[in-house]
Amino acid sequence: MDRDRLIGRARNIVLTPKTEWPAVVAEADSVAGLYRNYILWLAALPAIAGFLKTSVFGIGVPMLGTIRVGFGAGLASMVLQYGVHLGVVYLLAMLVNALAPTFGGQKDMTQALKATAYASTASWLGGTLVVVPWIGSLLALAGGIYAIYLLYLGLPLTMQAPQERALPYTAVTVVAALVLSLVFSAIVGSVTGMSRMMAGGHHDSVEIKAGGKTVSIDSDKIEAWSKKVEEAGKRMEAAHEAGDQEAQQEALGQMMGALLGGDEAIEPLSPEQLKPFVPEALGELSRRSYSVKRSTIVGVQVAEAEARYADDDAQQSIALEITDTGGARAFAALAGWVVQEVDSQTERGYERVYHDGDRSIREVWDEPTQTGTYSVMVGERFAVKLEGSGVDMDVLRKAAKALDLKGLEALKDAPGKTG
Repeated sequence: MDRDRLIGRARNIVLTPKTEWPAVVAEADSVAGLYRNYILWLAALPAIAGFLKTSVFGIGVPMLGTIRVGFGAGLASMVLQYGVHLGVVYLLAMLVNALAPTFGGQKDMTQALKATAYASTASWLGGTLVVVPWIGSLLALAGGIYAIYLLYLGLPLTMQAPQERALPYTAVTVVAALVLSLVFSAIVGSVTGMSRMMAGGHHDSVEIKAGGKTVSIDSDKIEAWSKKVEEAGKRMEAAHEAGDQEAQQEALGQMMGALLGGDEAIEPLSPEQLKPFVPEALGELSRRSYSVKRSTIVGVQVAEAEARYADDDAQQSIALEITDTGGARAFAALAGWVVQEVDSQTERGYERVYHDGDRSIREVWDEPTQTGTYSVMVGERFAVKLEGSGVDMDVLRKAAKALDLKGLEALKDAPGKTG
């Protein structure tokens, strides 16, 4: 690694991007070379800064003073965040490459990785500013916004796409980046181990090990997902060219559905199918109200059931939520795979996360307020949560057992009814 060249490239891509992007495109490079000489170093910066912020300097909390995360947990989080940055920039490059023909460009994986890696420079550098008191998060956000501008400038050059298509190309890529970042950032908090294998510059697989399970995501599956997104991108571009606003909205929904659901998307249960899982009583508590609905949010379908149970004096109550993640089942399953087992206790209460067979369970109890939460993931599709007030955790566990969780599990592959 040439340190002066690394610093010069990072400085120039941020300060003079219009003249630096042509130089980037003209350079002979490879996927492995980009990782070895640039990505591995720049992507480490925000992870290190995050560790310093949370475990060394601490986070200031009004009324409570400075809170610090233990060094062990901080280091583990730093390593995982670093792995996420390395993985997301590559997955995003695969998507950029797959979408190139849709927006009049030419496929080239090395150039696609140049686009995502060098555009990410502003975000990575901005991420180091989280250590700045009070305004660090805003500065980091500004870096992320500037990265979008860098991507807008770089995509037409790296992927040889017409300038007039740079905006929709960038928009689709940014949506994908947000989805990937949100999903993998959530995973960081629960993953116990992640390893990434690359050979000859080709991404072979990602392995996630947690909770006694090993999940391998190979390049064929990623490629299939990319093609699905590419097809949605073509429909969106066609709708844009036709000026059909309704078709554009529908195409955007299909794009989001492809991003979130992959090949695992499925129609969630209808209200009629979900309602039987909301009983009229939980133990000695009667159902006071309930709501069951199925909705679509930018192309992703979910179904939700909510109910409130209480005694006659309203001194004890339980709020029940059942969410069918059918439209984004692939990511719901991934979250279930990587749940970390936790057993922690403080003066206020405790948190426990554990597995019961194939189910992931989380218990949280707050002693001063006498409130608790019992959550369980059923069939890697249904999220069930019970929040209690004035009842102890044993009551919440019994309430969960009173639910027909086996019946829900039996519907894990069933599509919802229509009409």
